[in-house]
Amino acid sequence: MLVVIRGAGDIATGVALRLYRAGLQIVMCEVETPTSIRRTVCFSEAVRQGEMEVEGVTARRADLEELPALLEAGIVPVLVDPAADCAAALEPDAVVDAILAKRNLGTTMDMAPAVVAAGPGFTAGKDCHAVVETMRGHYLGRVIYQGAALPNTNIPGLIGGYAGERVLRAPANGVFQGARQ
Repeated sequence: MLVVIRGAGDIATGVALRLYRAGLQIVMCEVETPTSIRRTVCFSEAVRQGEMEVEGVTARRADLEELPALLEAGIVPVLVDPAADCAAALEPDAVVDAILAKRNLGTTMDMAPAVVAAGPGFTAGKDCHAVVETMRGHYLGRVIYQGAALPNTNIPGLIGGYAGERVLRAPANGVFQGARQ
């Protein structure tokens, strides 16, 4: 069974690991310049570094032609394909949108026989076949087959007594250059 996952950040990587360990073949689609925060647990780092290992599973930046060999070798291919255009050629059994953009960036129900989306911005029965709730709390992880996930509140979850204070915001436009890993 082949699954195309839109996104390769931490949540998408968690989804990929779970499905990979269940014996499914995974192809991940990411943007050219990933914005993942927890980079050490993200297959999106394969876009920057060429290869990334998370919990003993290897992902490698790839082109469409390389997919059969990588899948056969048990390596998770990561394509620079933000729109998951590869789904039309691959005809996957399922597509999972795990971008967590808090809005739909182009996922449609006709991308595969089963289309699952994570988080707000999706409506099961309209954009996808099922939505997985990502809001912290009682409904986290709930699968919704009709309707939408809870709306985005734009308020970070409370962790250790801090919510909005945990979020760093740039004082100006520009490109961040980290001085340390």
